[in-house]
Amino acid sequence: MTIDETAERVIPLPPDVVAGYAMDWRHDAEWTQGIREARLTREADEGGFGVGAEVTRTAHFLGKRIDYVLRVAEYEPLRLLDMVSVAGPMPMHVTYRFAPHPGGTLARIRVRGDAGGYYRLAAPIMARKVRSSIAKDLGDLERRLGPSRWATGSE
Repeated sequence: MTIDETAERVIPLPPDVVAGYAMDWRHDAEWTQGIREARLTREADEGGFGVGAEVTRTAHFLGKRIDYVLRVAEYEPLRLLDMVSVAGPMPMHVTYRFAPHPGGTLARIRVRGDAGGYYRLAAPIMARKVRSSIAKDLGDLERRLGPSRWATGSE
C-alpha cells in the first residue's frame, strides 16, 4: 500500500529563517516527530550538505526503534529539500518545500512511502500517523522558531 501524505502551514516568519532552520539536518530532532538523533553520515560530492549527502535518522514509530538513511536527491537552499531513503524499514520519499507568502512562509512537507511486508497491515494506521506527525512537525517548527520574537525584533 502506498502512503502519500502532505501537510502545509503558513509560518509568520521570512523563508530564510524558516527554511534555513528546517533544512539543516542538525535541527531534525528538535522539531521532527519521533526523531531522536540525526547524523550526517555521508557528505555531498562537493563536501558538506547537498545533493548526494546522506543523513541517518534514529526514530521511534509505533513503539519501535527505526534507523533509516535519507539521501538528498534535490536541494535548492531555502526552497526545496527532497530526500529518498536508501536504507530503512520501507522505501520513503520526504520533500520539504518553502515559499514566500503574504503571511510569512508557506511550509509544506510531503511524505511518500511503500508500506509493504511487515508494514502492509499497519498501512492505514501509518498513513494517519504520518499525516498527524507532519502536521505537528510544522506546528513545532513554528513554536521552535518563536515567530513573536522575530516579529518584535527582540531576537
